[in-house]
Amino acid sequence: MSNSVLYHPGDGYLAWLQYRRITAGTNVDQYAAYNHLVVTEQDDVVIRSAVNELTQGMEGITGRKVSISGKTETTPSIIIGTFGTGLAIDKSFSTGVSDAVKAEGYALQTDSITGNIAIGAATPAGVLYGVFHLLRIMGTGGSVHNLNILENPVNQLRMINQWDNMDGSVERGYAGKSIFYEDNRVTSNLQRIQDYARLLASSGINAIAINNVNVHRVESRLLTEFLPDVAKLAAIFRAYAIKLFLSVNYASTIEIGGLSSADPLDSDVREWWRTAASEIYAEIPDFGGFLVKADSENRPGPFTYGRDHADGANMLAEALKPHGGIVIWRCFVYNCKQDWRDRTTDRARAAYDHFQPLDGRFMDNVILQVKNGPIDFQVREPVSPLLGAMPKTNQVIEFQIAQEYTGQQRHVCYLIPQWKKIMDFDTQLQGEGTTIQRIVEGDVHGNPYSGFAAVSNIGNDTNWTGHLLAQANLYGYGRLAWNPEMSAEEIAMEWITLTFGTNELLVQTILNILMNSWVIYESYTAPLGVGFMVNPDHHYGPNVDGYEYSMWGTYHFADCYGMGVDRTTATGTGYTSQYARINMELYESLESCPDELLLFFHHVPYNHVLHSGKTVIQHIYDTHFEGAERAAGLLDAWKLVKGQVDEEAYQHVANRLAEQAEHAKEWRDRINTYFLRKSGIADQWGRTIY
Repeated sequence: MSNSVLYHPGDGYLAWLQYRRITAGTNVDQYAAYNHLVVTEQDDVVIRSAVNELTQGMEGITGRKVSISGKTETTPSIIIGTFGTGLAIDKSFSTGVSDAVKAEGYALQTDSITGNIAIGAATPAGVLYGVFHLLRIMGTGGSVHNLNILENPVNQLRMINQWDNMDGSVERGYAGKSIFYEDNRVTSNLQRIQDYARLLASSGINAIAINNVNVHRVESRLLTEFLPDVAKLAAIFRAYAIKLFLSVNYASTIEIGGLSSADPLDSDVREWWRTAASEIYAEIPDFGGFLVKADSENRPGPFTYGRDHADGANMLAEALKPHGGIVIWRCFVYNCKQDWRDRTTDRARAAYDHFQPLDGRFMDNVILQVKNGPIDFQVREPVSPLLGAMPKTNQVIEFQIAQEYTGQQRHVCYLIPQWKKIMDFDTQLQGEGTTIQRIVEGDVHGNPYSGFAAVSNIGNDTNWTGHLLAQANLYGYGRLAWNPEMSAEEIAMEWITLTFGTNELLVQTILNILMNSWVIYESYTAPLGVGFMVNPDHHYGPNVDGYEYSMWGTYHFADCYGMGVDRTTATGTGYTSQYARINMELYESLESCPDELLLFFHHVPYNHVLHSGKTVIQHIYDTHFEGAERAAGLLDAWKLVKGQVDEEAYQHVANRLAEQAEHAKEWRDRINTYFLRKSGIADQWGRTIY
């Protein structure tokens, strides 16, 4: 990172790459001996990034200057390189180890005699990831004696989607303006882009789409006029083993191409895209490909021409295929002009209904990007039934790191526990054990592409994410995509220690805040899986009927008798039929449907008794009172660590938690009052409801 601007731990800019000297101890004392690096190759740009990172990290952690050479001069040393590039790295590992390391994996080993630490990999990317692993060990105070680690990433694609617009705004951005664009130009502040690339690579991210999926006229020109600037960004990310993608306007042939059609079967349209792809790859030889939102929320697509999604995606895939590029086609397609009076149309059904019949028709360099749930990144919704339901088609799961419906980085809501629950869901599509995790990692169907994608939560705020604690979601996403076996608690502990240090009270306080935050947020917002109940457009804050009479298909159907959406096959929209039979039966039955999803699947009276023994209405009252109380408790817990953390960081988090505590009361009172007035049923404990 450039030294022209100085940052300090309290402002959050350095995030989890603090490389601070931590309290001396048995493990920490080991690090000081490692002040020499042996690099078996130095002409690769990713290797240079690895060397720079390791040098910076070691000097920060040990406080000693680090020397670099091509051979072992002193011991103990840290030796890094790809297999086959030098004796120093090759003699550090047995043949079996090098054979077991895959393209982005690495081996990390301590020589018991010399004390040398070797990081070996099949590719420079693996070397970089291995360096970050070693720095994580040291940054958290772990032992470097007897290291014997071999890691390969579980998921092939580990992608970030930026929803940045070229005017500098960020759609669903809650941490300031774009770091990529300003005034309809690509930014000149390339240092910040490099610092972001470091953050992403350190957590295992290997792909990024640098503009919003809602692509308009100016952004369409990233393919043409702005391509030299895009190439500069690609070079920055290339140095950190991250492939650059562009979100494209499906109607670019009309928008910027001078054609009158975007019909995917039109020969002129196809030729335009082939030419565009060739020009991109001439500038960016390792360009990743296109991310596409089509026929969704008023965006153009193949439907205009009587074609389907396979026709549209394959046209682009055909243009990219000679260059090794891929098309990532989003499955967020539904009727966004629904009549609220119509109870037969169900937004939850849409992705499956649109895409599942097309299984087997997509080219092998097309990936369908499927949201984790059928609606829209709610605090609680079931797993999308489309995931795993297309065995002949590449799929990736899409998460949203940006907290659009989970507090917008003004409330703390650690999302890794939610994502873990989704990954653990057993679809039963090929019998017991067909979990989302196995589907996503490609273990079930063996398709050539699989993995994770997620909407980024960063902006140009100094601390990147607006709420300092929201950094845990960005870090956690990368770590979970690399290894879904990690627990939410393990990931949180890593992030906390790397970011704040090893003070036991501080670490435990932040851990408790993070691990309880999702349940707390859910408890004072939309109950029992019903979703939304937010202000239209900006989606921050309670508005129970905000979307109830709108065209967007996000209803709760509350009346004086009850609430919820009947999505059963017997009497409702039939959405439950999209799951394997065992899950269909689970959700279809009132007796077996999980409480937390009850109102997503069923319309029930307010006095319906949950498995917990409470009625629906009393559950609403109790959770909202409890949620507001627990939100206030987060601030009380944080006050106990004043003096244990940098004052700027302390005050920032305190201010955010104070806002959350007040806002939770607003949620509590609006939700409880609404349902008291609808149901006419009093709170059994006689608490104040307005």
